[in-house]
Amino acid sequence: MRYQFKFRPYQRKFLRSLTTNHGKWDTREGIILRLTDESGKVGWGEIAPISWFGSETLEQALDFCRQLPEEITDEIIFSIPDELPACQFGFESACEMGSVGDEGDNFITPNSSLLIPNSLFYSALLPAGEAALNQWETLWKQGYRTFKWKIGVYAIANELEIFESLIQTLPAFTKLRLDANGGLSYEEANLWLRTCDNLKANPEVPIEIEFIEQPLPVEQFQQMLELSTSYETAIALDESVATLGQLAACHQQGWRGIFVIKPGIVGSPSRLRKFCHQHQIDTVFSSVFETAIARLAALQLAAELSRNKRAIGFGIDHFFEQEETWFQSLWNDL
Repeated sequence: MRYQFKFRPYQRKFLRSLTTNHGKWDTREGIILRLTDESGKVGWGEIAPISWFGSETLEQALDFCRQLPEEITDEIIFSIPDELPACQFGFESACEMGSVGDEGDNFITPNSSLLIPNSLFYSALLPAGEAALNQWETLWKQGYRTFKWKIGVYAIANELEIFESLIQTLPAFTKLRLDANGGLSYEEANLWLRTCDNLKANPEVPIEIEFIEQPLPVEQFQQMLELSTSYETAIALDESVATLGQLAACHQQGWRGIFVIKPGIVGSPSRLRKFCHQHQIDTVFSSVFETAIARLAALQLAAELSRNKRAIGFGIDHFFEQEETWFQSLWNDL
């Protein structure tokens, strides 16, 4: 198959900075792709790299797009190197996401049914630090029952104090995920896991600590493997499995816990499907703060490949303004 190829970079400012152990993030940048096949049908894709998480940089992705001809083929798309995982996802998903209508004008809008947050099955991201105490209630009223809170951002004594307040105020049967982004020391990881285990053993605490996400840096895989067998509280790998190559390597080294998969940067969707079907891994699909274009492709993968009915990490709409106007100008430009 041959496609006419167009692309356009974009920038979207967060309503407020996203703070993690990796630092502050103010602007989401990426690239929108448009592929028009020989019959005139249009597929849209998105390259949304996060270089500090393990993908290529935005500039590397732009360089790749700039060197492509205006007409590309399936062979070009399926031979994108593994060093460009966000490009692999963007181009492959554009192939898969056929448009409605010959011109593709009605491709998708932010109101597409898959993009409307089904709050019961979405995990909502809380801000780091004390701000979480002020935001969870708004999200609860919107229907969310699973939350993710960033840790490893401030001093552990302060975070444990905030954590104590959070679990005392969250309603019964809430699920809470703690995401360290690899920012804890081994001693701090043990302290968090012991604290969570003690909560699990306390019948007066009706909320569930679902897992601690990426407590240690990527290079400390063996220590995370050890911790995963030492405590009742589950550990999920995130930065350690950012790309398909990393995911396969961790599985090969014995990880049988939870894998957090960010489709936007993991790499080839077709190869991801093959791996998940072959190994039946326990997955949580998660956002990379993409637009509705990549989100639709990511949610379709999540619907297809999620096994244990864990809430998916796409409750991030409150970090951006509404997309309608922004999308309309984007369509017009391409």
